Amino acid sequence: MSLDRYDRRILEVLQAEGRISNQDLAERIGLSQSPCLRRVRALEQDGLITGYRALLDSRRLGLNLLALIHISMDRHTPERFANFDAKIGALPEVLECLLITGQEADYQLKVIVTDMDAYQALLLNKITRIEGVTGVHSSFVLRQVINRTALPLGS
Repeated sequence: MSLDRYDRRILEVLQAEGRISNQDLAERIGLSQSPCLRRVRALEQDGLITGYRALLDSRRLGLNLLALIHISMDRHTPERFANFDAKIGALPEVLECLLITGQEADYQLKVIVTDMDAYQALLLNKITRIEGVTGVHSSFVLRQVINRTALPLGS
């Protein structure tokens, strides 16, 4: 899909302020309300806008431990990966799951929990019990330097 400057500006503003009113959005990008709303709906229908979410403060919710986990699998078969994907997708502590290359690991997970005890329970009672998991290497995040949700749109 070809995006013009108005579409790009709409996407930029909505990534930063998903709850902005159509009137304010239209004023911000320099369009009247009707064409602005038509463009937003078209971006949604075309699948460029996939949803709207609230961003929460993890620390205020007591989720203080962020970890990156590299997972190695015993076999590289579609069935093994599909099973892992389904099981890991059911764990709410898993914020992100990436199938990766260039490492000894097959997956990288980003997980968040309250503390080290909760991490140990997640790791030992759930993640390592998934069929095919043979190796787990954990790193703990000391500080998030950058935590973006907005995608770079270019010019």
